[in-house]
Amino acid sequence: MHLPRRTLLAATAAAATLPATAAPATAARRTETGFERLRATGYAQLSGERTGIVTNPTGVTRDVRHIVDVMHADDRVDLVAVFGPEHGFRGTAQAGGSEGRHDDPATGLPVYDTYLKSGQPLADVFTASGVDTVVFDIQDVGARFYTYIWTLYDCMEAARLAGKRFLVLDRPNPVTGRAALGPVLHPQFATFVGREPIAQAHGMTVAELARLFNAEFLAAPVELETVLMSGWRRADWYDASGLPWVPASPNMPTPETALVYAGTCLFEGTNLSEGRGTTRPFELLGAEGVDGRWAEAVNALGLPGVRFREAYFTPSFSKFQGRTVGGVQIHVADRDAFDPVRTGIALLVTARKVWSGFGWRADHWIDKLTGSTWVRTAIDRGAEADEVVAGWQEELAAFRRVRREYLLYR
Repeated sequence: MHLPRRTLLAATAAAATLPATAAPATAARRTETGFERLRATGYAQLSGERTGIVTNPTGVTRDVRHIVDVMHADDRVDLVAVFGPEHGFRGTAQAGGSEGRHDDPATGLPVYDTYLKSGQPLADVFTASGVDTVVFDIQDVGARFYTYIWTLYDCMEAARLAGKRFLVLDRPNPVTGRAALGPVLHPQFATFVGREPIAQAHGMTVAELARLFNAEFLAAPVELETVLMSGWRRADWYDASGLPWVPASPNMPTPETALVYAGTCLFEGTNLSEGRGTTRPFELLGAEGVDGRWAEAVNALGLPGVRFREAYFTPSFSKFQGRTVGGVQIHVADRDAFDPVRTGIALLVTARKVWSGFGWRADHWIDKLTGSTWVRTAIDRGAEADEVVAGWQEELAAFRRVRREYLLYR
């Protein structure tokens, strides 16, 4: 694995971080997001700054008010612009889309589109907006190919080029921050679903990722500050936070979707449906001609913490729109034992065995999702799931060593 290592400048090494506080040792532990902690200070870190914020529908308070609405109504902060990622600021666009440049009807604030912009063109957007500080507050789901973390990366680099401060407001990793899992991206496979060599399930929060990006991957460090959560621990699932869940994107309706996503999103790289167009995206998988043999085959592997049900469904859009397909539904029985990436590989291996129509997308999108040719070529030559998983362990161990330096919570 090729991980460039750099030492941050002294001014950015500390990252002006507002530290996490110890959570009370009670069952009633309450997680406060970075935004909640920033607001409690009277927005001290934004004092005198013309502020723009990168956010989407997940940027909400505990009482489900959007933070843009809250900040706009508060004269202690000078909010002058909003920047929308994939799916848009208000979340109306499907995968691969955005809302474009417009004025927000609720606040009148100008909304700038960041989707598919990076480098100097994105820096020019920040310059044109007139902001001094760019704030980031979006709920991530813990998988390398979920594009919001690369919006974070691109916006950090653009803020550096534009000479702007960058402030990250932290939120929980909904699938815990216990461990990194899965293959590590090889640099030659870098795309917007993976800019840099991190693991497929990174096991980090966005503030931790920002510190990693700043120290390891950006061309030079941006002036980075972070506001951490209080009351969150690495072993916490999202429901332990007590925070409301807002769908992170149109096909990420629940925390349970996020639980399986790091493995089953790999089916985007195949000719099977990954469940888009159903009420259970990434939990339902299938294609025309698949029958109950698939569920039998994958259940026979005895994967920890999960069982598979023979399922039939009719997607309302995306692959097999309006056609009935057969496949499986994933039922996670023990999320602490469940390994989403190993499960995703096992599903690919068994699907290829039981369905003669199995195929990869012609553009080898699976290589972009997994970060190399290894998964595709190993499965094509008949490797079992354990052999495929074994093939990335050395690179994963190297990433875990680097990752450890940037973790901010116990």
